[in-house]
Amino acid sequence: MKTKIQKSIYVAFLILSFSIVPFSQLFSQKFEPTMESFKQYKYPEWFSDAKFGIWAHWGPQAVPRQGDWYAKNMYVNDAWNSNTKSLSGKPHENYLYHVANYGHPSKFGYKDIIPLWKAERWDPEKLMALYKKVGAKYFVSMATHHDNFFLWNSKIHKWNSVNMGPKKDVVGLWQKAAKKEGLRFGVSEHLGASYTWFQTSRGTDKTGPLAGVPYDGNNPEFEDLYHPKTAPDDKGWLTKDPKNHQNWLASITELIDLYQPDLLYSDSELPFGEVGRTMLAHFYNRDIAKNGGKLEAVYNSKHNPQNAAGRWVMDIERGVTDSINPYPWQTDTSIGDWYYRTGQKYRTGTEVIQMLVDIVSKNGNLLINVVQTPEGDLEPDVLKILEEIAEWTPLNGEGIYGSRPWKIYGEGPSTSKNQPKGQFGGVSDTRPYESSDIRFTTKGETLFAFCMQAPTSNIRIQSLGKKSKISTQKIASVKMLGSAEKIKWNQEDEALAITKPSKLPNWQVIGFKIEFQK
Repeated sequence: MKTKIQKSIYVAFLILSFSIVPFSQLFSQKFEPTMESFKQYKYPEWFSDAKFGIWAHWGPQAVPRQGDWYAKNMYVNDAWNSNTKSLSGKPHENYLYHVANYGHPSKFGYKDIIPLWKAERWDPEKLMALYKKVGAKYFVSMATHHDNFFLWNSKIHKWNSVNMGPKKDVVGLWQKAAKKEGLRFGVSEHLGASYTWFQTSRGTDKTGPLAGVPYDGNNPEFEDLYHPKTAPDDKGWLTKDPKNHQNWLASITELIDLYQPDLLYSDSELPFGEVGRTMLAHFYNRDIAKNGGKLEAVYNSKHNPQNAAGRWVMDIERGVTDSINPYPWQTDTSIGDWYYRTGQKYRTGTEVIQMLVDIVSKNGNLLINVVQTPEGDLEPDVLKILEEIAEWTPLNGEGIYGSRPWKIYGEGPSTSKNQPKGQFGGVSDTRPYESSDIRFTTKGETLFAFCMQAPTSNIRIQSLGKKSKISTQKIASVKMLGSAEKIKWNQEDEALAITKPSKLPNWQVIGFKIEFQK
């Protein structure tokens, strides 16, 4: 046993070591920037347990109140027609709105929108307390969108929220609020696509009184915002230019080092080959150092599930899988548009809960954007949605948080019909559910069965019949979550038959806790 003097010497030695040797070097650099090295990755338990996160997809593009991609589309005088797969010869609606409300983009560009974003009603601590009440276990702040505007205190360029607009470290204040509420904290980066996405700012009108007059993105003075001009063949989602790759690496490395987030999301596949792998190895190794030798970091990226498997967390934008994935994964979506848009239609609280249960039954997490006004607060409609979810999660979360998939994810009409799946599949539009649609989760020896729509008659769960091919375990008890009512049930040969409770809870997704005989 160490004496007090020995302990004091040991502590002094550690302090001296930390002052001489960088903290990150006290632990071996476990990851190298190779796909083979990333196979060492182990999915952290906190992410597998969390199930539900809230995202602030928020920034200066909210100012015009016209929804997503405003910074790009305000420069589109000749919009793409998705039906004919060709240019339409007509301006984008955002271009028309911009000219009518702000002026021509040669005179009033996106750089002039940025100072209009004041976020004067933004209260991150109040919002975070609400999100915790709603049931979120992690929170993600947008760090930069495709508009190349940084929401952190960056030294890369002047176009950031500390220098302009709110004059606040948005990422830092979100992080402080998340830590106060005990939520894991993440950041999203959409910079990889920015280099080609923002090239519209370098265009001109093809017709009209200002035809041929360059938009403000052509001005060399603003190249650090709008990016250098790309080569004619550099038009993909991710730029091919090595200089842009290095700019991206420097920017995201700065973000990682400043905030050391638990989660990092890229709005693309892992970008730029070895450059992206260098970033990811640094992110993992930095997290190992932060956590005293234990890797807790989660990286989300898209499009290539084969590459992601066992190396990082696959993310599916506005979509789902159609089966249980052996690895944890994530759906990212929004309760409405990605940015605030006047008159937009929001999902109901029930639809969000149905998404959550379906996704969790397949080993996934739901990360959902809560749409903020440009001023930073939430509309009454949005607050009502969150209140509905907050009523459900405390009494049904037992079957969600910390749960794992069962033998099958569910049964019912929604499992046998052609299911939409993949990116932009299954979540982008509301899915109709019936009371016979069931989703399963497990926690230890306990099974949870969720009716995806409140039953109007007795419930029959075929997977739990005595002669079921899925499970023949004898049931010991059935309880309804959120209710003290004694449930009448009978395990028949063909199904577990549950008599419709005399009084159902206020919500539509009804959970049952099922214990088996030992």
